[in-house]
This record gives sequence, C-alpha cells and structure tokens, in this order.
Amino acid sequence: MFELFQLRCFVVVAEELHFGRAAARLFMTQPPLSRQIQLLEHALGVRLLERSTRAVTLTAAGQSFYMNARYLLKQADQAAIEARRIDTGRAGRVTLGFTAVAGYDLIPDLLSASRAELPEVDILLKEMVTLDQIAALSSNIIDLGFMRPLDARHSFAKELLIAEPLMLAVHVSNPLARKRTIRPADLKDEPLIMHSPDEGKYFYNLITALLGAAGVHPSYVQYLEQNHTILSLVRKGLGAAIVPASAKHLQFQNIVFKPLWKSEIQAEIYLVWRSDSHNPALASVREFTLKHCRRSRPAA
Repeated sequence: MFELFQLRCFVVVAEELHFGRAAARLFMTQPPLSRQIQLLEHALGVRLLERSTRAVTLTAAGQSFYMNARYLLKQADQAAIEARRIDTGRAGRVTLGFTAVAGYDLIPDLLSASRAELPEVDILLKEMVTLDQIAALSSNIIDLGFMRPLDARHSFAKELLIAEPLMLAVHVSNPLARKRTIRPADLKDEPLIMHSPDEGKYFYNLITALLGAAGVHPSYVQYLEQNHTILSLVRKGLGAAIVPASAKHLQFQNIVFKPLWKSEIQAEIYLVWRSDSHNPALASVREFTLKHCRRSRPAA
C-alpha cells in the first residue's frame, strides 16, 4: 500500500512535469524523489509517468490517479485540521440538558449566539427536570446542565447563571392586576395554583418558604409541574400563581405579572458540569455560556 508522502511527491511531479523543480518544491534531492515515485508505481502496479531525457509526461493512468491523489491529500489535511480543532475544543459536540424555564428564552438566545462564536460545535438539547439531569450527567448522557440548585450530596462543578425574582401571575380581570406590588395580605383569600411538591419540588419549597415567612396560608386549588400548564389555568381565571419572572416570555394572553413584596427571594439556575469530563468541546461551550449570560443577563 502506498503512503501519503508518496502521493505528495507524485502530485508535485505531476504539476511540475520536471523532477528537478519538483524536488526543489519538496526540499529534497532528485534521487530520493525518483525512488518514491518508483515505490508508488510498484505499489499500484501501474506506470504513472513517462520519462525521457527531454520530458516527463503523465500516462492515462497517471492523469486519473493525479486527480484522486489531490482529493486524498486534501481529505488528509482536512482530517488533521479537524482533529486539532476537536482537541482544542473549537469543534465537536456538546449535549446540553435544560429545565423548561430555561427553554423559554435563555436557550434560544444561547443557541443563536453560538452559531457565530462556535460555528463548528454542535449543541444537542435535551429537556429534563433537574433530577433527571443529575442522573444524565452522572452517566455522561449530557455534558452540561441548566439546573436548579443542587444539594450537598452532588460534587459536580457549577456556577450561577441566572437569579430571577418571583412574580404573581393573575388574570387581567383580577383586582390584584391593578396593584403595583403584591403584599402578603393580598393573598389571604386568593386561590393559588401551586407547583407540585414532587415534580415541581424546587418551586414548591421556594414559594411555601416565602409565604410561610410572611404568615400567608393560601388556598391551593391545583398542584402542577410546569409553569406553562400553571399559566394556562391562570389565563382562564381559575386562580393566581407565583412563577419565575422568565415565565413572562411564554406570552399568555390576559395574564398580568406583578412584583412581590420580597424581591430578594429569587429562582436560580446553575450551569453544572463534570470536572472529570473528557469532552474537549465542553470547556468552549461552558466558557461561552458563562460569558454570554454575564453579558446579557447579569444576576439580579
């Protein structure tokens, strides 16, 4: 079988049709160049060049092989470039897990920006709740996760991306829609649609702690998992709901979002990854994500 170096020698000779000029281009002398061409012809079992004291010409087989040899060399060069890009993290694939809230606005913005800054990195999305992301990250199914705060049991690397306030979502006809800020007493007799204590555990704990500290004991009419489902009931006037401010991006009609009395109680999203990951593209996407979020969405 022939070698790439032999191909390079042949292509230069075919382009120059002169061993002296070809040898100069290859920074070698004529005898070893002639030897490489002979070895190539022997490996192929065909004559590629016609040589005389006055000229060098390509045989019919040589003309055909020249075009294919150029293609093979181009592919080999491209393979080397691609390998270096992947090794440095400039190319490759990163699988990114995210919660539904992150998908409202953050993920679309991130993907749009990544096309310009990381054009050779494929970002594959997987929508998962935080608990599923933890399992997927542990088994290397995902490389990065947009998650709610983790407890101390998990040793993943993480960095805070977003901290957003909670707001009260109410139907436009609700008297609370005309208030500037919602106070604890305003919720005394207000039916609330609440996050599930199981599938929506993070928001359930956050909201019950907020209400409990204010001495509010509302009437919960439904317990649901996802914010978009909760807002679909608010839209029909079936109750109010406390949701993260990013839920406004869902753009439900006839819903008004009002700030709460305690704006420092915020919903957090962390970027989480394995510090022992062997995916070179992970670092590129992670640093790009952190930079993008700091630039466009400073923490409140």
